Amino acid sequence: MHLLLTDRLACPRCGPEFGLILMAGDVRDRRVFEGHLGCFNCREEYPVDGGIADLRPPPRGRIDEASALPPDDPERALRLAALLGVREGPGHLLVMGEPAAQAERVAAIVEAIEVVAVHPGFEGTDEVGGVSRVRVGNVLPLQSYAMRGVALEGAFVTSHLEEGLRVLSPGARLVLMGAPNGTLEALEARGLELLLATDRALVAQR
Repeated sequence: MHLLLTDRLACPRCGPEFGLILMAGDVRDRRVFEGHLGCFNCREEYPVDGGIADLRPPPRGRIDEASALPPDDPERALRLAALLGVREGPGHLLVMGEPAAQAERVAAIVEAIEVVAVHPGFEGTDEVGGVSRVRVGNVLPLQSYAMRGVALEGAFVTSHLEEGLRVLSPGARLVLMGAPNGTLEALEARGLELLLATDRALVAQR
């Protein structure tokens, strides 16, 4: 996890108005490998282990390690970066589900960007530059309007669409892959501008 991601984090129990304080045990090259994040309001602590920040409120269940991370693919990464529409950093992108497999390549394509990636297949993987691996519950542990782009896939579209919209900054793009029926109408009802609608992806801009 990148050290500066702390500035964008929020307590999932108390809400986006309550930030988290990092107490780091092992920091190398501005990346946190071990430590914990604490909420000054509820006093809950969220561990960082092996570079992965577990930002789920308790009780924290086991991670389904059987969900393997899909292989990275240069063409998919380039397409994802293009759909998100961010040409350069600084800033943060959020990718959840299958797009998380392209996080490292997207971080290499978009200069000075940090990709916040959510996928159970990250368990046991190594820390890499440009990618902050996190575990999340139903509430995203992020401040509102903190992300310069959000990509959700599959079940995450259903479970985290509202939260994805909450953390999307003004002018930023939301990319949805495998969205269920009715999603397009839901986005339009929330005032987003539709940029692309295919059988593979929906792209809308705040």
